[in-house]
Amino acid sequence: MPVQIYNTLTGQKELFQPVHEGQVSVYVCGPTVYSDSHLGHAKTYVSFDIILRYLRYRGFKVFYVQNITDVGHLLGDGDEGEDKLLKRARELKQEPMAVAENFARRHFDVMDRLGVIRPDISPRATGHITEQLEAIEKLIELGLAYESNGSVYFEIGKDPKYGELSNRIVEEMQDGARIEVRSEKRYPGDFALWKRAESGHLMRWRDPFSGWGYPGWHTECVVMSSRYLGEEFDIHGGGMDLKFPHHECEIAQARGLAKPFARNWMHSNMLTIEGQKMSKSSGNFVTLLELFKNNDPLIFRYFIAASHYRSVVDFSESTLFTAGSSLKRLHHTVRNLRKFDKSGVKVSGNHFEEFRRRFCEAMDDDFSTPQAFAVLFDLSREANNLLAEKRPDPEAVADAEHLFATLGGDVLGIIPKDLDDVQTDLRLNDVMDILLELRAEFRKNKNFESADLIRERLESMGIVFKDSAEGTTWEMTDKK
Repeated sequence: MPVQIYNTLTGQKELFQPVHEGQVSVYVCGPTVYSDSHLGHAKTYVSFDIILRYLRYRGFKVFYVQNITDVGHLLGDGDEGEDKLLKRARELKQEPMAVAENFARRHFDVMDRLGVIRPDISPRATGHITEQLEAIEKLIELGLAYESNGSVYFEIGKDPKYGELSNRIVEEMQDGARIEVRSEKRYPGDFALWKRAESGHLMRWRDPFSGWGYPGWHTECVVMSSRYLGEEFDIHGGGMDLKFPHHECEIAQARGLAKPFARNWMHSNMLTIEGQKMSKSSGNFVTLLELFKNNDPLIFRYFIAASHYRSVVDFSESTLFTAGSSLKRLHHTVRNLRKFDKSGVKVSGNHFEEFRRRFCEAMDDDFSTPQAFAVLFDLSREANNLLAEKRPDPEAVADAEHLFATLGGDVLGIIPKDLDDVQTDLRLNDVMDILLELRAEFRKNKNFESADLIRERLESMGIVFKDSAEGTTWEMTDKK
């Protein structure tokens, strides 16, 4: 069965036909590196990691670009606020590029812990200022953009198809219902390609408009995707929140520059926390580093992977616990398969081929991971039945183990080669849960001496408790 992908631009599943046979070119919008990556970032990048892993499993040669936004992303995602990176640099009293470098490293570190394979190229917006200026000047020459007070704006009324990705109507945006009219814009919906920089602005470059400025958010991806993947490439992806304005504005510029651009647009849906959108103002904002203090990253990867990339996934302690329990079941089966003596036995592929076929059918259908996981659990049941036999067929055991390694390991990324370390971490989490409950019971019964003894003994081993109104958590320290 050929791969079918839901194309956000057309609103339907389409047969995947790459620009170049046997090769896949992918661009996924990367993070704005002014703070630590959060749960929503993981939802996007784990989802696309599985998509890319499966395309490679299907035999495609995949070339993957994921940018780093280190300038131009303004507060509120509009044209009126301050640059997010510049604001954070001022708060931290650091150079903006030092802030960007630090959070870029931290981003890739947490992605590594989630098992997300790194992109082939991670270009930065600040490294492609020249190309952005060239594209902007070309848009002005074509009459699609205009300079005003040193800034440059794309005139959305000049693009008859503007709004087709997000299903918005240009006339409504021009009425100013959503966007406050800015005097230097011709229409309120026009978006910034380049912003004039005031004197003393820490992030600015020479330009042909006012002398000094910096790029808007929406031009970098048009420039960098075309630079590394060509004028036409296969997949452009990102989170659902980027459909408008970011991706809509990208398409408008690419269309104006006569670039074929992306054949397929893919968007991963949002992650909510106990039914609510994650936000700092709601007090439910969770970074990945915070989550990993008390939770195994592999369990969180499973939690994301088990849902379809286009579905909203709701995060809570209970859903994460359920994910951990399900992952343990699969790991238990794989561990038993690996323990079985298969000396001299080679993988034949003659057993359990039906499961491979069903798995691929699920993933070929717009990467339906829920159905793919259902196949894995069916395989787990059959493998356990095999191991329960009086004399299990060693060749069948080898085939089952290999299938778990490829489908669950290489594609879904939830079955590592070394399960012993994972099992140790999972057992530590279980032991700590018991100790937390025991300490809470001691404190409830005013047996503070025993409660303090648990805390002190754990602290001596480098494990500290953190008590708060929401409860008690624990984390490992560097203390030996």
